[in-house]
Amino acid sequence: MKGIKHIIFDLGGVIINLDYQLTYKAFEALGVKEFTSLYNQFSLNSLFDDLETGKVEPTVFLDEMQKHTAPGTAHQQIIDAWNAMLLDFPLRRLQILQQLRQHYGLYLLSNTNEIHMQAFNKILEESRGIPSLAAFFDKAYYSHQMGLRKPFKESFQLVLDENGLDPAETLFIDDTLPNIEGAKVVGLQTIHLLPPKTMADIFK
Repeated sequence: MKGIKHIIFDLGGVIINLDYQLTYKAFEALGVKEFTSLYNQFSLNSLFDDLETGKVEPTVFLDEMQKHTAPGTAHQQIIDAWNAMLLDFPLRRLQILQQLRQHYGLYLLSNTNEIHMQAFNKILEESRGIPSLAAFFDKAYYSHQMGLRKPFKESFQLVLDENGLDPAETLFIDDTLPNIEGAKVVGLQTIHLLPPKTMADIFK
């Protein structure tokens, strides 16, 4: 951490625990035969990207998903299945963020969407009594609000430029290798956080 003055955190898999299999299973229970192949299909036609960069409203995503679920499936059931991957915020990780904030500038940079953002803030409020992740950061950046997503260098550059951060003094932590590579392009210092390691292993 020598020379580091600011830290940019990823959200999923770093601060909040995720289990993608729960979303796959939830969609299969709603009649989606192969969620993985559907996800790949939507990735090719950019539905998920468009949701994550705010180019389409959540209702467009829900309507599209409805076409692939059993007849009579409601939007709320699709929302619940989509959010099934979002688990919990371990208390130790939140305590670490509070401690770090006394010594570093803290930022959040997450590829997410409006549906997930409402859900994870609700989890945070119900489990920890904190209404929003914004409480832990100088500023939180979400792809669907920025119109940009990782691993594209423009997303990192926006955070640096808006806050006047020197990339040489800024650490980026993410669990996804392409995002780490994208951060390196703009000169950020990086830690690729691979399970079973957690934030608690970095900041002891």
